[in-house]
Amino acid sequence: MASAALELMGFFMGLLGMLGTMVATVLPYWQISAHIGSNIVTAVANMRGLWMECVYQSTGAFQCETYNSMLALPSDLQASRALMVISLVLSILAIAMAALGMQCTLCLEGTGTVKSRVAGASGGLFLTAGFLSLIPVAWTTHEVVQTFYRPNIPTSMKFELGECLYVGLASALISMLGGGMLCVSCCEEQDGGRGRRHGGGYPYPVGGGVPGTGVRATSQPYHNPTLQMGGINAASRGQTLIRSTSHSSQGSAPGVQGAKKPTAAGYDITGYV
Repeated sequence: MASAALELMGFFMGLLGMLGTMVATVLPYWQISAHIGSNIVTAVANMRGLWMECVYQSTGAFQCETYNSMLALPSDLQASRALMVISLVLSILAIAMAALGMQCTLCLEGTGTVKSRVAGASGGLFLTAGFLSLIPVAWTTHEVVQTFYRPNIPTSMKFELGECLYVGLASALISMLGGGMLCVSCCEEQDGGRGRRHGGGYPYPVGGGVPGTGVRATSQPYHNPTLQMGGINAASRGQTLIRSTSHSSQGSAPGVQGAKKPTAAGYDITGYV
């Protein structure tokens, strides 16, 4: 039961991490323009993401423009895109494998340890997906912080950490934690299966001996003393009943013969002739 609970918790945490990673990948809130120094005009806010760059105006207008060329993008942005997409693909594959390998599902029933190994493999995929999504989030955070504290960069070109970085960081950690739970549940299930196999046998040696003592140990069938006493008493009562029956039959036989003799000579059984 403990391994099944760990599997369910790890599965839902991995699913939650995958959804968070998808949100962080699609939305453009990775970098937000910083309103510091002379740049205190908040009428316009610039936002950058992996796929587009957006502008929000105080009037409510929200305009986004996707990047025109993928090859013209910086190498770190291209790597971030690739890592986030690979993380999503691995998370989806891990969810499918976890659905097959968890104990609460009917798939792969009767295959022995294959089912638990599939669940453990899905946990490994969740761990890998969380680690891959953590790399671009941490790298972008480092770049934003380093750029913000550079004095030679104008304040209008500085950005702050966006909401997607926080969401991506939390999603990566949740995915890795869910994958770890699935791996631990797989190990516990395999250990429990080995314990049940060895625990089902008889703990006493059969035909062996204790080394160094010269005493030979043999397996003896166990007899309940209460049942033995009950059987002895029943046997003795049966023998007594048989003996009493035999004596009564022997004693009644002459009486029957004697009763037959008077009637043979015309003797009245009442005593009157």
